Amino acid sequence: MDYWKYHRAEPNLIYSQLMSKASAQLEKRKEEISGLKTQADWSARQKKVSSILQEIVGPFPAKTPLNPVVTGTIERDGIKVEKLYFESVPGFYVTAALFLPAQAKGNLPVIIFCSGHAANGFRSDAYQTMMLNYVKKGFAVFAFDPIGQGERIQYFKEDGKNRFGPTHEHSYPGTQMFVSGFTPANYFIWDGIRAVDYLLTRKEIDPKRIGITGRSGGGTQSAYIAAFDPRIVAVAPECYITSFDKLLRSHGPQDAEQIFMHGIEKGFDLGDLLEVRAPKPALMITTTNDIFSIEGAREVFEEASAAYKAMGKPENMQMVEDDAGHASTLKNREAAYAFFRKHLQLPGDSKDEKVQLFTEEELYATKTGNVYNSIKGENLFSLNQKFARQNINTKSGQSFSALQKEVLDKSGYQAPQPLTEKIFGGRINRDHYDIEKYLIRSADHKFLPMLWTKPRSQSKGTVVLLDEKGKKEAAEKGKLADRLTLEGYEVIIPDLNGIGEMANASLPGGDAFIEGVSLNLWFLGVLTKNSLTGMQMQEISMLVDFIKSKGAQKLSLIATGTLGTNALQASMIDQQLFEKKIFLEPLVSFESLVTNQEYRPKYVMGSVAGGMKYYDLPQLVAVQKPQSVLLIGPVEGDGKPLNDTEVKKQYQASIKSQQVVSSEDPHSEETITSVINFLK
Repeated sequence: MDYWKYHRAEPNLIYSQLMSKASAQLEKRKEEISGLKTQADWSARQKKVSSILQEIVGPFPAKTPLNPVVTGTIERDGIKVEKLYFESVPGFYVTAALFLPAQAKGNLPVIIFCSGHAANGFRSDAYQTMMLNYVKKGFAVFAFDPIGQGERIQYFKEDGKNRFGPTHEHSYPGTQMFVSGFTPANYFIWDGIRAVDYLLTRKEIDPKRIGITGRSGGGTQSAYIAAFDPRIVAVAPECYITSFDKLLRSHGPQDAEQIFMHGIEKGFDLGDLLEVRAPKPALMITTTNDIFSIEGAREVFEEASAAYKAMGKPENMQMVEDDAGHASTLKNREAAYAFFRKHLQLPGDSKDEKVQLFTEEELYATKTGNVYNSIKGENLFSLNQKFARQNINTKSGQSFSALQKEVLDKSGYQAPQPLTEKIFGGRINRDHYDIEKYLIRSADHKFLPMLWTKPRSQSKGTVVLLDEKGKKEAAEKGKLADRLTLEGYEVIIPDLNGIGEMANASLPGGDAFIEGVSLNLWFLGVLTKNSLTGMQMQEISMLVDFIKSKGAQKLSLIATGTLGTNALQASMIDQQLFEKKIFLEPLVSFESLVTNQEYRPKYVMGSVAGGMKYYDLPQLVAVQKPQSVLLIGPVEGDGKPLNDTEVKKQYQASIKSQQVVSSEDPHSEETITSVINFLK
């Protein structure tokens, strides 16, 4: 596209397109909120939000015995600490500590403290400072490790060191859960609900004076848990609450547990976490330079205040703001102490004081400092295996039309807009054939650059080649496109969004950027039910429209690597879209993303969150016209090729009607020959 100075790939184009959908969905919610005036209006809204929350989080597990085990007690500086663990679901161990004033006899107000994204969980100096201050003021404090932090870290390197930081500990297994159709936040919330259950078994705790707080990821958890558990009297999320609009326009989607399945599409915004509780006391603790937009926080406070006013308790909705980054400041800590003193009925001084911290090791509830080394048990991966086995679509013999309906619906596919520009960008001459350059643009400003190889002899047919490495490399001499053209085929090689010249259209970085893949970008699709798969399916359909406008009618398709997943789903748009479809090193199934603990994130970008509950890739192969599909070297979710036995097992429904070849080198001379022969 260098030739066209005006037509340039817009940075983060895919994100912009997803944001456009999110903005429209959020605007619809905003219009609804603007019409709420009375207590009855807001009460009706609360019922609706409760229903939405249940839907986007999913049903919680059954309550089973907590089986709490106190593993040790330490006492220092007037503070007694009981170290323990309990089971929020059978075999899923939650490490925790109950901090008590040493001389307290009972009937204490309690603060549940949720940790932010610190690798050592509640043991960090910043969190201990707050927790111990609460205890000095007469509160009990119950702190538990979030999943993937503290003593619940799941992923390690061979040398025993942590493989990931906390956000990746959440997003790596959390993504697999989304593929299965499960919201990982469910377990984060459930741990907190079961923490309340545990506290109610303790004689020291007053069940009518329970508060919850936490900063950053702890702010997320505290807001979530309070929204679902009515036993919590007062909530004070710190450095988290903002509006989705400002969050997505600034810092972007966060890690997996901060994403609700189709949340924005269903009409949910972060302010709902507070408004659904009104008029119970709430304090938003904010900073002006936080990663969570202060502008969005102010918007939420204004909106929530309207709900509390309508409920007759405007004083119960409060906000404190300090000039700082993503941190707990003295002003904000003291505001939190005062808030809980008032609403948990424990009057007294709210000054922050110096406290004597415990070491990490002193606060370990297990011998090794890790539940999986000490007492084994379930983790997010193993729990998701059970969910997936119960929910995966195992139907056989479905028709093309039945699966087509599911693919189009679950991917969010929309037919492309008419093409408004078809720009010829020049011609490159090679021996025996030419390469033409094109740029096409649709009415909704989506555009694709492409190369079109044209043999000088009579054409044998037209092939669309989707190469995951981009058109420049795909068109090199000796590669597949070159060989096909020398055989007499016209080959169209586009750069889809995120590929080749359109690479900057993707979203780099983010707190879930793993193996060079921005899962945060995929998460925005999860929030909006507007998948990247549906977007690439639209681009492929747009490309076919252009090719046919140039007179080509019978098209074949070749897709390599990660693009094979979306190309196969695109073939479900219309059974006549491509006569023959060839996939080199395609992902074998969505199920393989879920069942391989060490999956490759790049394959996720071709999956639809929850899609495997309705269809999987082998089923889509099985409904294609006989002898229209060739798969060479299919791979598991961890990138490893399938052997002959695995191929027969995975493609048993189509092995007789389609061609499947297990090959460790899909780019060999033998493979190129197989492709050419299949096209003939």
